[in-house]
Amino acid sequence: MSELQPQTKRRPDVAALVIALGLVVIAGVMLWDSARLADLGGYSGVGPASVPRVVAGCLIGLGVWTAIEALRGDFPERPPQRVAPVLWIVAGLAAQLLLLHVAGFSIATGVLFACTARAFGKRNLALTLPVGIALSFLVWVIFSQLLMLHLPPGPLEHLVFPGG
Repeated sequence: MSELQPQTKRRPDVAALVIALGLVVIAGVMLWDSARLADLGGYSGVGPASVPRVVAGCLIGLGVWTAIEALRGDFPERPPQRVAPVLWIVAGLAAQLLLLHVAGFSIATGVLFACTARAFGKRNLALTLPVGIALSFLVWVIFSQLLMLHLPPGPLEHLVFPGG
């Protein structure tokens, strides 16, 4: 025999309402931008502005749906946000931006990889940094040497490919 517990009315979820507003704002920007595109639909009626308008319509629908669920309080409780992992990832991104043209793609992206791995709980930077640099170097080789797309080279790339 179970006791019937009175359901407590949950308050509207403010974070979800902010997300809903953000979705609607992004949709509004897309609609405004697509209105500036020339309507070159021709006989089919489908032109360059068609897909942005469809995506904006979907975003508006998702925004309305999110707002309704937020007002009902139907979203599950979220665990508290831990700040340290977010700071590790932001620090890795900042380091990559600062190192990209100085140290090259492989080293800069390897630092980002190590910081992100640290954010996800891998504490051994002496292992994750070389692994990140090796994986990033492999990506650089594929993009720069095979696909002929430009990624900033650094000392490591110049060491292996002196002419590149």
